[in-house]
Amino acid sequence: MVLLAAAVCTKAGKAIVSRQFVEMTRTRIEGLLAAFPKLMNTGKQHTFVETESVRYVYQPMEKLYMVLITTKNSNILEDLETLRLFSRVIPEYCRALEETEISDHCFDLIFAFDEIVALGYRENVNLAQIRTFTEMDSHEEKVFRAVRETQEREAKAEMRRKAKELQQARRDAERQGKKAPGFGGFGSSGGSSMSNNAVSLISETIIEPEKTKSAPVPSRPSGSGKALKLGAKGKEVDHFVDKLKSEGETIVTPSSGKRPSEVAKVLAPPVNMESVHLRVEEKISLTCSRDGGLQNMEVHGLIMLRVSDDKFGRIRVHIDNEDKKGVQLQTHPNVDKKLFTSDSVIGLKNPEKSFPVNSDVGVLKWRLQSTEESFIPLTINCWPSESGNGCDVNIEYELQEERLELNDVVITIPLPAGVGSPVIGDIDGDYHHDSRRNTLEWTLPVIDSKNKTGSLEFSIAGHPNDFFPVTVSFVSKKNYCSLHVTKVNQVDGNSPVRYSTETSFLVDKYEIL
Repeated sequence: MVLLAAAVCTKAGKAIVSRQFVEMTRTRIEGLLAAFPKLMNTGKQHTFVETESVRYVYQPMEKLYMVLITTKNSNILEDLETLRLFSRVIPEYCRALEETEISDHCFDLIFAFDEIVALGYRENVNLAQIRTFTEMDSHEEKVFRAVRETQEREAKAEMRRKAKELQQARRDAERQGKKAPGFGGFGSSGGSSMSNNAVSLISETIIEPEKTKSAPVPSRPSGSGKALKLGAKGKEVDHFVDKLKSEGETIVTPSSGKRPSEVAKVLAPPVNMESVHLRVEEKISLTCSRDGGLQNMEVHGLIMLRVSDDKFGRIRVHIDNEDKKGVQLQTHPNVDKKLFTSDSVIGLKNPEKSFPVNSDVGVLKWRLQSTEESFIPLTINCWPSESGNGCDVNIEYELQEERLELNDVVITIPLPAGVGSPVIGDIDGDYHHDSRRNTLEWTLPVIDSKNKTGSLEFSIAGHPNDFFPVTVSFVSKKNYCSLHVTKVNQVDGNSPVRYSTETSFLVDKYEIL
């Protein structure tokens, strides 16, 4: 056997990860590695050092050593070539050459080491082949999964169709006063009972969820405890998050990359909430192509009304609709639609009834869907261009809706894996390089009419396609569609009512592909 072991150790000889290719005890390998730093002569640069029994071939990596332990009769040139391949493998799995990072990815490194050396001898592989072998990415497996998913979708569709047929047959039989047809192979009475039970079961499990998905149900104006239970659940989650943060954990939401406290800071409710409080919420989902075309944009909005004093239950809310983009409006079923269409006033159909007290009620919702490029609130232009050693990336933003004020803007650009940190040139705002996720986060506290454009330049190894999709997240206290609450009056006497409002405009998805 030529190669006895491959290890990553500290400069003091402490083993972080070691792979033995021959039978060797833990005490033996730890003793060899502990003796290794003592054998090196300070002030002299070598690539190997020998003892009476073994040879150490090593390469420094910042504060660590990549060490190969071989027999003394091994070919030193082949050992050096093998050592270089081992040293190139480590940055593929570890973003930083630190002890904690090596320990976190020890099993990935061991699997990669096994692809380089088998039974003590070097395999004829390169870095790309090692990456492919360890990923075990199979085209046949992808095809099999795609076929299986298609079969499952077809089976579910067929199941829904059969359920509807059975349900329709049961209804027809009930209208004609006959027994519902049973399944084949059962008696008439037992079959009918089984048929009814099966139709009921399939109807509950398949048809009802489909109805719920296709027909959105507005918020119930009743004061039952379900909505409050959901709120209480959220408080428990917030308490748990605060507890984790007190223990030193960094909590990051997966959608926007911001801590919950940062979002809550922007969208904090008013301190002096009145007895009548209106919350205006909007979410945007947008997909653009890198060439500038808008593939799809959807904006969903909702006005929630909360009355905390029963003497203000019989009220009417006046809405100022200045939208010119063609937004589609829809009122709650209990709201007088004719009154809203004619006067833009939200009130109950029965003016003698009151809105529920201490319950959030959705009174108006709207939707805007468009592929018009002029509707994009914030345009992102990303230009990666290949240079001699990699890519020079220029990215800029421009606020199209100047009346908006976007807070905590984060523009996330993906980066190639294992190429190190980007070299930042000119930048407006700040940046953060996340080496674990291989992303560059461009952060801007505010984008408004006074700060409507900005740019970022950086250089890094890679290809132009490596920097897409670019994602954007932000929060805003101004809504996108021009719908505003202007006043609230009581039904009797038309006297004005003090009210408070809270507006939030959030990102559901914002991608440049």
